[in-house]
Amino acid sequence: MQIAKVRGTVVSTQKDPALRGVKLLLLQFVDEEGNPQPQYEVAADSVGAGVDEWVLVSRGSAARQLVGNEQRPLDAAVVAIIDTVNLEDRLVYSKKDQYR
Repeated sequence: MQIAKVRGTVVSTQKDPALRGVKLLLLQFVDEEGNPQPQYEVAADSVGAGVDEWVLVSRGSAARQLVGNEQRPLDAAVVAIIDTVNLEDRLVYSKKDQYR
């Protein structure tokens, strides 16, 4: 899994039928210090994340979702909204402090 910041949404009216009703987010990855990286990715959102929130992203085969007997063609999925990130006894990110 990787940490990313939600930068926006992606809207597509024509897509694979298995992706109907799936919210797509534009994510920018961040490093261990919370600095934005140049990599972006579009990911399916299964947790209701919003713009500017930090999220955990699952990629590859771990991101594929099974709906009934049908597998969704996904390369990345948001699987969690992050509350805090601590590194070596130091707070790197706090969702609570972000909106003050």
